[in-house]
Amino acid sequence: MDVTHILDGLNERQREAVTAPVGNLLVVAGAGSGKTRVLVHRIAYLVEALGASPGGILAVTFTNKAAAEMRGRVERLLEGPARAMWVGTFHGIAHRLLRMHWQEAGLPQNFQILDADDQLRLVKRVIRTLDVDEQKWPVRQAVWFINSHKDEGRRAKDVEAADHDVFGTTHHRIYEAYEALCEQGGLVDFAELLLRSHELLLNNIDLRGHYRRRFRHLLVDEFQDTNTIQYAWLRVLAAAEPGSALGPGAVWAVGDDDQSIYGWRGAKIQNIHDFQTDFADVEVVRLEQNYRSTSRILNAANALIGNNAERLGKNLWTDAGLGGPILVYSGYNDLDEARFIADRTQRWIEDGGSPDEVAVLYRSNAQSRVIEEACLRLDIPYRIYGGVRFFERLEIKNALAYMRLVGQRHADVAFERVVNTPPRGIGGKTVDAIRVIARANGTSMWQASKDGIASGALKGRAATTVGAFIKLIDDIAGAVENAPLYEITEHCIETSGLMAFHSKEGGERGMARKENLEELVTACRQFGRDLAFPVENTGTEESQASELEEFLDQAALESGDYQSGGPALQMMTMHSAKGLEFPLVFMAGMEEGLFPNTRSMREPGRLEEERRLAYVGITRAMRQLYFTYAETRRMNGMQSSNWPSRFLDEVPAECLEEVRMGGTVSRPFRAQAGNGAQDLREDHGGLRIGQSVRHAKFGDGIVLQAEGAGERTRVQVNFTNAGSKWLMLAYANLEILG
Repeated sequence: MDVTHILDGLNERQREAVTAPVGNLLVVAGAGSGKTRVLVHRIAYLVEALGASPGGILAVTFTNKAAAEMRGRVERLLEGPARAMWVGTFHGIAHRLLRMHWQEAGLPQNFQILDADDQLRLVKRVIRTLDVDEQKWPVRQAVWFINSHKDEGRRAKDVEAADHDVFGTTHHRIYEAYEALCEQGGLVDFAELLLRSHELLLNNIDLRGHYRRRFRHLLVDEFQDTNTIQYAWLRVLAAAEPGSALGPGAVWAVGDDDQSIYGWRGAKIQNIHDFQTDFADVEVVRLEQNYRSTSRILNAANALIGNNAERLGKNLWTDAGLGGPILVYSGYNDLDEARFIADRTQRWIEDGGSPDEVAVLYRSNAQSRVIEEACLRLDIPYRIYGGVRFFERLEIKNALAYMRLVGQRHADVAFERVVNTPPRGIGGKTVDAIRVIARANGTSMWQASKDGIASGALKGRAATTVGAFIKLIDDIAGAVENAPLYEITEHCIETSGLMAFHSKEGGERGMARKENLEELVTACRQFGRDLAFPVENTGTEESQASELEEFLDQAALESGDYQSGGPALQMMTMHSAKGLEFPLVFMAGMEEGLFPNTRSMREPGRLEEERRLAYVGITRAMRQLYFTYAETRRMNGMQSSNWPSRFLDEVPAECLEEVRMGGTVSRPFRAQAGNGAQDLREDHGGLRIGQSVRHAKFGDGIVLQAEGAGERTRVQVNFTNAGSKWLMLAYANLEILG
């Protein structure tokens, strides 16, 4: 059969991967190297050139969009439908198996799939049934515990509660009760789909044999993103069936260990490394020709990622030309950095570019606030990709509602939002009762609450909990009377319990919410004086309540801007950027402690994942890339001096050019850097950011940042057991460990 239409247009390495003999193959596909195209053409080649039955092909990827695109492209190449072929996500294929074999899987025929919200509500019900304090044990944290164990292939009975502290023991109880409730009601969450389908294949000899004989060709996309249970699922399905002459199935896997950035949600980079030892006779093909970026951008990416150990190894190249230098901008502070990004974006648009050709990438969601404000001032339309605008984020809206109540007790919308956030035992029936009293008396819900308690309409526990909420708001208001705006905000966040409540959420979500709340305090510090929210000076003395109201009104106005669906600058985290490409890319916040973040400095494995994340960010850029950082940035309520990220020092000098707002050359950032860890100037005792130190009282820690000079020098150290501390360097007697 003529297969020139399948092979035409492929480069030499792509053709090698597509036409490989049937067997286990690992395609190490660099960014922008056409991996999806190669996977699709491999499927078509199996059918048309090697005579594979479409019904014997199983192709797995990670998103429904990718799966649909894959199937569509295969059908176009084959010029016909490919219904017999199984193409889908891991979860989709697992679901299909369970629907077909519900009895063998121990499920009712009409079992129900729980989406993320359904699961959250069910776990909340379990927590209340067990009489567990939701404030100490947040629902999302419990969900994270359950799902992370399922992703590792562990049921509740496999988790040794005795080996855990109180944290683990309580969550183990929740997991057990949740599992029993799901079993009783025929409920299956997303993590359960994979776990139960793996158990189905593992424990049922006949079914396992059937599917091993059927699926002789298994193709896996984004192999570096597989977790423990997904990898185990593949190994069971691909293994040889005892007594069968067919032997094992052939696994054709495509991935890039340099783009493994989801370790925080269970992905195991070790899977792609172990593939060559866990499967027999694995051939390796490297796709290194990049069709996206310029040579300078690729040279920077190659040099950076070369600092990681135990890579499968590849070197991206392109014939698209050298391209311009990567531009490095050192902002005086984060506001200056944001202004620069907005200014250069505006230039791009004025030169005929479209806003949607521009992406701003950042490590932390909290960074978006000042960039959003800079775009608003220049009327640059923007969109938060895969996320929510700063003032529309859940934790921010909660904090603003507390602030609104402190300044205006009769704000019903704010009252309803936070009367039971964090949970304090005020249920929907109590809120409905307050609403009825308010309507009957023509008053606010705040006044109705007080009236209901006084009249006895609210009784027992309802009266107690609502009364405690009223007292909480009054106490906050009393404590911050005549305080500056940022102190009002800080006190609201801490005293209400919001910070503790959101910080206890599991994984990156909880950390992001905490960072966003801290950024809200920073916004309030800057309000009216540092261009964040310019406040008109009327010449009269204004009360703090007036400043509070102006801030809240401005925040509400910001959250309502730019809702059109037209072309817009894209803002996103580095994680969200994977798989995307843009002609112009800004990588913002390239500072030690921010990117790489402080949590990664202690563990080499986490630092390497941060470097892979930087690699992903760099390889999103097609024509122009900017690295930006702020010499000072207010984070965690402190204005700190920053040092350029070690990742900048790992990029060859010939790839970079430093610029200022007006185009002038800045002070060389490399003068501040040294082999990936920045000196804290001579008067900082020779310490470096990221250095390990020991304190006589607090123990071992990592240096995060420093400020001041001479005898006034202070350093911030994150101690393993004592947390983060600011110390006067002259008196701290820190021992340098390395």
